[in-house]
Amino acid sequence: QVQLVESGGGLVQAGGSLRLSCAASGRTFSSYTMAWFRQAPGKEREFVAAISFNGGRTYYADSVKGRFTISRDNAKNTMTLQMNSLKPEDTAVYYCSADRTIVVVRTTPWDYDYWGQGTQVTVSS
Repeated sequence: QVQLVESGGGLVQAGGSLRLSCAASGRTFSSYTMAWFRQAPGKEREFVAAISFNGGRTYYADSVKGRFTISRDNAKNTMTLQMNSLKPEDTAVYYCSADRTIVVVRTTPWDYDYWGQGTQVTVSS
């Protein structure tokens, strides 16, 4: 089992940047595929980015491709999401998640086993 804690959210103007972090407990962080999802008010939770267990593969939603970068440090049990050129439509609660399946990188929320509590990102126009 792994426990996840997000940090780094906040209020930023459009065009600005934020860096989200996810700290994981436990010794098996490197055994999980990791991902970021987000959920805006009144909308379903949507995929943002994912990274394979060893960091060798990354995947992005089309809406964030070229603006966001996902990375992980297995030695420090952390994952980050660097968000640049932020837009008002990026406003949402961002969640860190972990998937025990590592043979494939999945992008649907119901495939992920563990979740953090979320961190709010608000982008003003």
